[in-house]
Amino acid sequence: MNRFRISQSVNALAPAALALMGWAVWGQAADWAQWRGPNRDGHVPIGDQVLTALPVEIKPRWRIPIGEGLASPVVAGGTSAGRVFYSDLQDGKEVVHAVEAATGKELWQTPLDHVFKDDWGQGPRCTPVVDGQRVFAQSCRGELQCLSTGAGQVLWRKNYVRDFGAVFMGETGPAAGATRHGNTGPPVVDGDHLIAQAGGLKGAGLVCFNKASGEVVWKSQNDTAGNAAPVIATLGGVRQVISFTALGLIGVDAGDGTLLWRVPLNTRLGRHVTTPVVVDDLVIVGSYQLGLVAVKVTRDGGNFKAEPAWTSKEVATNFASPVAAGGYVYGVGPRQSVYCVDARTGKVAWSQTGLIRAAGERAFATFIVMGKNILMLSDSGELVLFAANPARFEAAGRAQACGVTWCSPAYADGRLYLRDAKTLLCLELAP
Repeated sequence: MNRFRISQSVNALAPAALALMGWAVWGQAADWAQWRGPNRDGHVPIGDQVLTALPVEIKPRWRIPIGEGLASPVVAGGTSAGRVFYSDLQDGKEVVHAVEAATGKELWQTPLDHVFKDDWGQGPRCTPVVDGQRVFAQSCRGELQCLSTGAGQVLWRKNYVRDFGAVFMGETGPAAGATRHGNTGPPVVDGDHLIAQAGGLKGAGLVCFNKASGEVVWKSQNDTAGNAAPVIATLGGVRQVISFTALGLIGVDAGDGTLLWRVPLNTRLGRHVTTPVVVDDLVIVGSYQLGLVAVKVTRDGGNFKAEPAWTSKEVATNFASPVAAGGYVYGVGPRQSVYCVDARTGKVAWSQTGLIRAAGERAFATFIVMGKNILMLSDSGELVLFAANPARFEAAGRAQACGVTWCSPAYADGRLYLRDAKTLLCLELAP
């Protein structure tokens, strides 16, 4: 049997162990296997190719038609023999796909859940997470599945509503956070564990699973999930999960789920979307109501203290996650602008207009830090390479890459994998 053409019928013929066979080479330096890259911070890993300029003409290495969705693609296993994983809408269902990274040829597809639709669109919104021989996929409605990377076979599954008492209402009434707009913040792998924002109301706001079996390791808090991805960081010498929930910003011990600190951040409808950015002892998040907020986390003996360090309404961010580089934060402001802010003080270093198309709360762009430069993909599908320079905005190139998009691209070994409303593309950016 060709290992790249394992039939879906293997589901009925073999246990989970068989599904892990035939695809064993993972964890390469160039992988972009989860939301915002290897460390979930938007930084290209050391050793991968970085850009100093954009090609004069960008031609897709390949492109394939896909269904609707706002979930970003990821790539793992290298760019020659690796795979790209993405989710889209097919026949009323959220569907997970694997394609060859080199050609875009489809290898398998697995349905995940029934589609969810609101005023922001329809289709899947949560980026898959690849770890070893497993890919974790989460639906808007709270279905979490562990699939084999080899064949897309379901190895284990959990449902936040059924198993942990989460509430999913959709865009109605007072529903907030993930209850309103879907479970968009992908779970995060930490060693042998997978930690998800289940949003369970009976001590299961965060749930830690054994990533191989799906067995629950610990549960913590009663927070309704926000729409932001959790991150893992070490603060005060303790490895912790940082989660921007619908109720605020929290840090829990990654080992046992013990609450270490909490800062209440209350907004209408709990639309907390930005992935937390950690700069030294500061955790930075934002929303269109809060503004950009930095929380200082310190430890005195066994006790943690977290308190707001600064707030900037001038660069209030709605749902475009910023990045940090050289002690400064770069993101999207409320006036169709790209900003640079001093992470320590919150002072705006510069603000540049003319790069974002959508207005108001729908203004969006994604950012990838590449050494001394930052690659931005705007909501209009334009790539802009600019210097990570707090003194001024300096563009090193602009090029149209795709159609309108709200998705973050994956970058590996000089290639950019991205999507718009109808197409998944691979672009060759570095020789």
